[in-house]
Amino acid sequence: MADDLRITGSVRIPLVDVVVRASRSSGPGGQHANVTASRIEATVDLRTAAGLSDAQRARAIDRLGPVARAVAQDARSQSRNRELALERLAQRLREALHVDAPRRETRPTKGSKRRRVEAKGRRGQLKQQRRRPRMDD
Repeated sequence: MADDLRITGSVRIPLVDVVVRASRSSGPGGQHANVTASRIEATVDLRTAAGLSDAQRARAIDRLGPVARAVAQDARSQSRNRELALERLAQRLREALHVDAPRRETRPTKGSKRRRVEAKGRRGQLKQQRRRPRMDD
C-alpha cells in the first residue's frame, strides 16, 4: 500500500505512525532568497508503532532506542527530502531488525592443521637461532 512505510517484505509501518516535521535547511534550499522549510525529519515511536511483532519491537528499541529518527536536507525540494528521510528511516529500521544467521561450527581442515604446526615449527626454529650458543657446542 502507499499508506505504509515498507521495511521488509513482511514488515510495514503505517505512515500515520510516522511523524514528519519540516524546518529550515542549513544546506541546499535553506539559503536561497525565498527561504523554504526544506529540511525533513521523520520519526517513529517504536513503542506504539503498528506493524511490528513484540520480538521485532524489542530488537528495534534495543538497537535504536524508543524513537527512530532520520533527517534529510540534501535536496532543495521539501518533497524530495521527505522521500529521502522516509527511505533512510526504513533503512535504519531494516538494519535494526536484521538477525544474523547463527554460526555453524566447522572443523579445521587437515591442510590448515598442517600449516599451523609447520608455522609453529618455523617460529620455534627462529627463536632458537636467536639464543646465545651453548658452551658445549
